[in-house]
Amino acid sequence: MNTSKLPADPLALILGIVALVLGFAGCCCYGIIAIVPLIIAIIGLISANKSLKEYGQNPEAYDPRSKSNVSTGKILNIIAIVFNGIVVFIFIGILVFYGTMWSSGAFDEFRNYGDYDDYNDDPIFEVEEDTLYSEPEIYDEETIDTTNTVELKKTFEEG
Repeated sequence: MNTSKLPADPLALILGIVALVLGFAGCCCYGIIAIVPLIIAIIGLISANKSLKEYGQNPEAYDPRSKSNVSTGKILNIIAIVFNGIVVFIFIGILVFYGTMWSSGAFDEFRNYGDYDDYNDDPIFEVEEDTLYSEPEIYDEETIDTTNTVELKKTFEEG
């Protein structure tokens, strides 16, 4: 009896192993590349399912060890899909969280920058008053020394 291998015998195993390895490596990169092993695992699962369907239609034509290899590849691809799917969802969640935090801070700055008084088109700024020197200082003419300012005015006009 001449039996042959299933079409996805080495392919399903290789794609499952590659998807798992890239998935674990993608965790180190915060899941940025986790979509690639997810796609690889989906391709491996589809090819394994097609091969197992062929084996179900004609089991005498194929080797039972080939079916076992494809079944193992199918299991590896399912594990890779679940793992990489979780990593992708976590990455999207982190991206959404930090994106909203950044955008809300940036939009607050834009909103506060555009506040103007409607009557005289001056920007509205909050001024903090100093509590030590809130009283206006009153100077007597006798206490002001004007001799120094007159000399400065002369040197400024000459220079």
